[in-house]
Amino acid sequence: MHAVSLFQAKTHLSRIIESIVTHQEERIIISRHGKPVAQITGLPKISNSKRIGIAHGSFEIPDNIDKTNQTIENMFTT
Repeated sequence: MHAVSLFQAKTHLSRIIESIVTHQEERIIISRHGKPVAQITGLPKISNSKRIGIAHGSFEIPDNIDKTNQTIENMFTT
């Protein structure tokens, strides 16, 4: 754990975040007038691999899905 003043946190925020992301620090305490007021910690890594293809097989796309494209285009252009 590392502690920094509010001024240091504002001045070096990108460095502080980088130290959290690279796991050099687990958490950083920010103090104001010598008293701890906040802490910065990392978030757990979230896998988004389950999002891709999540609806696969849930529905079928009809072959004529584009049949009304011209009708819709005409609604906006005429």
